[in-house]
Amino acid sequence: MANRTSYPPGTFSWAELVTSDADAAKGFYTEVFGWDYRDDPVGEGMVYSTALLGGQPVAALYRGDPPPHWNCYVTVTSADNAAARAAELGASTLAEPFDVLDAGRMAVIADPTGAALCLWEPRSHIGAAVVNAPGALTWNDLITPDVEAAARFYGDLFGWATLEIPNAGGYRVIQNGGRSNGGMLSREVIPPSWIPYFGHEDLSGLHARAGDLGGRALSEPVAVPSGRFALFADPQGALFAALTGTYDD
Repeated sequence: MANRTSYPPGTFSWAELVTSDADAAKGFYTEVFGWDYRDDPVGEGMVYSTALLGGQPVAALYRGDPPPHWNCYVTVTSADNAAARAAELGASTLAEPFDVLDAGRMAVIADPTGAALCLWEPRSHIGAAVVNAPGALTWNDLITPDVEAAARFYGDLFGWATLEIPNAGGYRVIQNGGRSNGGMLSREVIPPSWIPYFGHEDLSGLHARAGDLGGRALSEPVAVPSGRFALFADPQGALFAALTGTYDD
């Protein structure tokens, strides 16, 4: 388990579920990852539920516009500057920079291949307080039809380097400041998107009972150097992955 009090710019730091049924989603993810929740009213008729692991924030969810999906966040020094630079590099602006109470400032972009990403300038909220553990964020993958274009864009925006793994179907590991920070894979079976990975103690068990919990296993467990992962859809249709194995610090 790794505790965090800050994140270097360019690092994935938070994951947030937008769902059509918050209560049902909370029940599902509690069964899957053991999460508790802190519910905070954030507007008329809207509740932001922070997922807690051992009392520490690890993710969040709220009821929002369809389709259900996970938002992935990358820490930046300035949301305004990062959003402006992204636009210069060919991104679409989905949400102009705005303040999130005293928690931080953010913007939402779609990269030139169409995948949405949240830019997070932290203030009181740095992101997940725990990562790289069962029930916590461990990885983020970009599924895109054009890995080359995505690699160029994110390299220019965040300074990321990408390293292609031999015999892995073109999969590239993202490095931020010399540290592994996610990956990219060329696929056209789903719309371009970032998918969060969460640690899990028993991937085989989760794979076997996903349907009983109302979700779906979308892939068989896949062996990777750090362990095994599989892709899932929750009961409302949002995609996420679970990973059992050795996590980074």
